[in-house]
Amino acid sequence: MVNLYNIGTYNADTNSRIRKLKWDWAIVYDMLSGKYNSSFGWDKYRQMVVAEDAVWNSYIRSHKVAGQFRHRSFPYYDQLTSIYAKD
Repeated sequence: MVNLYNIGTYNADTNSRIRKLKWDWAIVYDMLSGKYNSSFGWDKYRQMVVAEDAVWNSYIRSHKVAGQFRHRSFPYYDQLTSIYAKD
């Protein structure tokens, strides 16, 4: 008989990682799809949000959590968009 080790056990670290990915995705999605955020673009080769410095500075003043994506890539954006985005 086959014994399955830890099958059906709850892993809090996995759940925490999923919540963090969804939170980060929501920030990037808002920048790229927001009603008044047409100045942002997506660089598919570097997998990051791009915009001019003035646009970033203005946006970060009112959305402080978005500042982390100014120089950081988010390689899971396309995959998470297919999961979480509402058409």
